[in-house]
Amino acid sequence: MDDFLQFLREPIAQRSLLACLMIGFANGFVSGLVILKKSALQIGTLSCALLPGIAVAVLMFGLTRWSLLLGAVVAALLVGLGSLFVSRTSRLNQDTALSILHTTAFAAGFIVLVRLGLQQKIDDWLFGSIMSLSDSDLWIAFAISAASVLTLLLFRRPILIYLFDPDIATTLGIPSRLISYGIFTLIILVLVSSLQAVGAFLTLGLLVGPAATVYMLTNKPSHLFWGGGLIGALGSVLAFYLSFPLGWHLGATIILVLGVIFCIAYLYSSRCGLLKQRGKKSSPLQ
Repeated sequence: MDDFLQFLREPIAQRSLLACLMIGFANGFVSGLVILKKSALQIGTLSCALLPGIAVAVLMFGLTRWSLLLGAVVAALLVGLGSLFVSRTSRLNQDTALSILHTTAFAAGFIVLVRLGLQQKIDDWLFGSIMSLSDSDLWIAFAISAASVLTLLLFRRPILIYLFDPDIATTLGIPSRLISYGIFTLIILVLVSSLQAVGAFLTLGLLVGPAATVYMLTNKPSHLFWGGGLIGALGSVLAFYLSFPLGWHLGATIILVLGVIFCIAYLYSSRCGLLKQRGKKSSPLQ
């Protein structure tokens, strides 16, 4: 216990704790979009599309934090928005287009990074290394998180109308195609902000779990956003305090804690929990 208290006084621990709070809230807040858009699997495949952008950025500009961030954003935007474009200009749906683009891009990125001798870095990008965050990384994550949350708050009404019924949104003069691209861009930015914290493979849990938990408890869209942000932040902070004493990987612990919280809501929710549903079925007829 004394070792843990001593660790909390270190700058690296304070940065990591602040990153958990900030990234957890931003991802949880935006996860409401993922749930309402019903695009969890799309985001899962999109997270793996960050790797080729990182590879190209390292090849062109060297191994710097800004090049990694820029490469990840560009790759995710190209694959994500590219899948939208392919689905609109061919017989393929977006899921199929995204699957083809992301697997091709991931394979190309992996080959380039191995050729560059960056196998160890691949593990960090795939599974996260939040303890290695610097002050500049924290500021970048803060800027992306703040911009994403503020944008969602400012344009929440047209976004929600579009998500519930794109045809009605078009009738009301809302630019549906622009909103569609904007939602993907917003999700991609938050996805990139959590890349170093939990990695490409685990970031899906951070972008889906919080709002999915709230969805088990309420139908109100506003609760999905604010409730998701609260669960994402508190779950990430709890994971921080658990991971060091237990010797667990912090990024994986964040996803594990959020998964446990979801399972509790799934079982015990007073609205649609599994145990409540079974109780209703087993109750005698009046």
